[in-house]
Amino acid sequence: MAEIIWGLATSHVPSIGAAMDHRKTADPYWKPLFDGYEPARAWMAAHRPDVAVIVYNDHANAVGMDLVPTFGIGTAEFYEVADEGWGRRPVPRVTGAPELSAYLVGELVDDEFDIATFHRLDVDHGLTVPLSVYCPDPGAAWPCAVVPILVNVIQYPQPTAARCHALGKALGRAIRSFPQDLKVAVFGTGGMSHQLAGARAGLINPEFDRMFLQAIESEPEKLAALTREDYIREAGTEGIELIMWLVMRGALSDRVARVHDTYHVPASNTAAALALFEDLGES
Repeated sequence: MAEIIWGLATSHVPSIGAAMDHRKTADPYWKPLFDGYEPARAWMAAHRPDVAVIVYNDHANAVGMDLVPTFGIGTAEFYEVADEGWGRRPVPRVTGAPELSAYLVGELVDDEFDIATFHRLDVDHGLTVPLSVYCPDPGAAWPCAVVPILVNVIQYPQPTAARCHALGKALGRAIRSFPQDLKVAVFGTGGMSHQLAGARAGLINPEFDRMFLQAIESEPEKLAALTREDYIREAGTEGIELIMWLVMRGALSDRVARVHDTYHVPASNTAAALALFEDLGES
């Protein structure tokens, strides 16, 4: 049977990918952020998954605003890197895991989650930047296959934090019931606090972010109880992306070990963070 070996929560700020693509990671502005990634990267390199299930949001690059599903799963064999207006990132296209994807769609629908199915999908920085955080030098191919899971965090009404946590629980059950021996990592992406427009543009709330970084390990229910309005008030309009971390945390067992975390302000007017957890399995 498949097993979940670790979970990664990480920001997916597009400029983080650009800093890697343009070899600016050692520049004074970026070096503290990337230095903070190194312990997690070393650990993940020693604990390679066969498949990464990446929970992210499209930024109106592949999914237009005329049709915005609450939850979706990609089922393709490959995912091309989206052109977000300045050319495609110089990273490999993403290899899918269509058999696992199709299985997860069926299991989650049977578990009463209405899942949109993407048989063709270009993936934007919401997915490729977390892959680069995990593996900064993939060469000709990423080191694992990927199942993309899309969450609407852009158009009201977004799913509640509680619904995302429940989706994670169902996702974890579905992965562990997949009848192949696979090692799986689950990524929750986005955040931390940031607001890109409006009267509060530039908002960053380190106090809320640090509370969230601690609670995601042992008190996810506390975070799941927060409303949409709570997230937007405390973390900004785009800070609601943090609900995708709860999908990752819900998929993991109750027993986890924090491998590493790091928090950095700012990364392009955004609070950026990483938190890596080893799944210890049920007691």
